[in-house]
Amino acid sequence: MSTTDRKAYPLPQPTVFTEPFWSACQDQKLTVRACEDCGHLFLPGGPACPKCWSANLISKPVSGHGEVFSFVIYRRTYHPAIPAPYVVALIALHEGPRLISNVVGCMPEDVRIDMPVQVKFEAEDGFILPRFTPLNSTPVSEV
Repeated sequence: MSTTDRKAYPLPQPTVFTEPFWSACQDQKLTVRACEDCGHLFLPGGPACPKCWSANLISKPVSGHGEVFSFVIYRRTYHPAIPAPYVVALIALHEGPRLISNVVGCMPEDVRIDMPVQVKFEAEDGFILPRFTPLNSTPVSEV
């Protein structure tokens, strides 16, 4: 497929609440929202802590390590820029919050519940996305 035939990758549309997360990703850092009143860590960002309702929030860096909590293998291409098969997973970060991402760097059939993973930042159309690789693979950044 030539560059002119390539379809644009569907990118996140940051909001006032999710912009700190996506901005940190552009610097290849993984962050979560943290309540300064009760200490609760959460994703996605919102206007208040979902535990105590405080609006006293900050962004906190996290390790980028976690486990696959749940996943699905898409075997049909739903967007021309994302060919099947691919894995969409709910990643349970070691610090507690969960986020939806892709598992890359292995065959889809090798993904398992509780599989240890680590963040790997990858660029799509100039936007850096956090994806996850099995813990024993080459990680963190190949932008």
